[in-house]
Amino acid sequence: MTTPPEFHDRMLSLGLARVTEAAALASAKLVGRGDEKAADQAAVDAMRNQLNMLDIRGRVVIGEGERDEAPMLFIGEEVGNGNGPEVDIALDPLEGTTLTAKDFPNALTVIAMAPRGTMLHAPDVYMDKLAIGPGYPQGVVTMDMSPSDRVRALAKAKGCAPSDISVCVLERPRHEDMVADLRSTGAAIRLIMDGDVAGVIHCAEPDVTGIDMYMGSGGAPEGVLAAAALKCMGGQIYGKLLFRNEDEIGRARRAGLKDLDKIYSRDEMITGDVIFAATGVTDGSIVRGIRTEPGWVTTDTVLMRSKTGSVRRMTYRTPI
Repeated sequence: MTTPPEFHDRMLSLGLARVTEAAALASAKLVGRGDEKAADQAAVDAMRNQLNMLDIRGRVVIGEGERDEAPMLFIGEEVGNGNGPEVDIALDPLEGTTLTAKDFPNALTVIAMAPRGTMLHAPDVYMDKLAIGPGYPQGVVTMDMSPSDRVRALAKAKGCAPSDISVCVLERPRHEDMVADLRSTGAAIRLIMDGDVAGVIHCAEPDVTGIDMYMGSGGAPEGVLAAAALKCMGGQIYGKLLFRNEDEIGRARRAGLKDLDKIYSRDEMITGDVIFAATGVTDGSIVRGIRTEPGWVTTDTVLMRSKTGSVRRMTYRTPI
C-alpha cells in the first residue's frame, strides 16, 4: 500500500504566495476601470494558471460558485499538476471586485489550503458572522447575544468601557438595526463597502487596525476564508448559515451539510493545519496595493501558517 504524500505546509506556502501575487498583478491592470467582471476574470485566470503549477492534487471547496455558474475555479474543480498531497482549497480570486473597479481600499486576492477533508464545504449562501481577536476566553461573546450585549461583554473582558470598543460591519440595509443597537452602547462603528475577509482579519490585530470585533451577514465562502486566517493569527469566529429559499437549502444538502441550524466555530470550519495567503490589489490596512514605477511593479503579500502561528509579510518586485 502506497503512503499518500504529506501536507508539507512549509514547502507549499511560498507557492501559495505566488498564486495570490499573480492574481493581484493581473487584476491590478483594471483598478479604477469600472469593470468588475473583467477584473475578476483576470484574477481567476492568473490564479488558476499558478495553481496548476503546484505539486498538489487540489480540489476547490470554496470557489467562484457551482460549476454551472462559474467558468473557472468552480466548487469541485480539480487543480494542481497531479503530484503531491491531496488538499482542499478555499479561494477568492478577487475579494472586492467593486473596490477594484472603483479604486477603493482593501481589495485583495485570497487563498487558503489545507489537507483534504479539513475545510467546511460552505455553499454559496449567506453566513451570519461574529469574530474577535486573540487573547480572550472562549465564548466571551456568542451568537446568542444581542449586538449591544456582545459589545458590553467584550469591553468587560478587555477591561475598558463599551465606548472604547470598535466594531467592523458591512454597510448594508440589512444591518441598519444592528448598527443602531451597537451605537446605543457608544461603540465606534467602521462601515465597509465590501471585503469582509479583510474585515474579519482586522480583529486579529486590533492595536494596528483599531478594530476589536466584526459582526454581520455576508458570504459563507468568505467566512471559511476568514476562519483560515484567524486559525493562523489567533482569534475566534463563529458562523451560522442563512438560507433565503429552497434552492439555497439544496446547495447546503449537496455540500453534505445535515444540521442547517448549526453554529460553526473557527476550528469546525478549519479542522486541521492550514496555510493562508493574501496579496493587496488596492491599498488597505492589512497589506499595501500594487505599486508601479518606471520599469517595475511591486506587490505586498501576507503569508500565514497555522502550524507555527507564523505571519510573514513579503514584498515582491519584478520588472515590467
